[in-house]
Amino acid sequence: MSNTRILVGVLLAATVLAGAAARGVISAGDVVHAQAAARVYELRTYTVPEDKLEALHARFRNHTLRVFQKHGMTNVVYFRPQDPEKAKTTLIYLISHASRAAADQSWAAFSKDPEWQKIAADSGVGPVKVTREFLDPTDYSPMK
Repeated sequence: MSNTRILVGVLLAATVLAGAAARGVISAGDVVHAQAAARVYELRTYTVPEDKLEALHARFRNHTLRVFQKHGMTNVVYFRPQDPEKAKTTLIYLISHASRAAADQSWAAFSKDPEWQKIAADSGVGPVKVTREFLDPTDYSPMK
């Protein structure tokens, strides 16, 4: 994934957060907090067979965001690609962590969580191809 695409994704996430705060979907305090703390961002792309994508979205919508939060991960933004072919099989999202070490601890706890293991097994999504990239905001980024 090109650096430009990653930067665009992070900037879009900042825009979405600011817009959500303006509309009252999330509190402005949450946005300020997300911007004020030194964070590491993790951009993840999930690819599944076309017939499993809606089940993946349902799993995230109904369970995953909450379980991420339970394990110290901050949900930032979730995307469907606009490209018609990728839109059939792909979920892209951005989460944040206090540090890279915190990310490792959160993912380890998340993967061992019996609640998550049951959710994953029951979802019927099956194997998911995952790519991930850890990101730091630039010194000129509106979201730090």
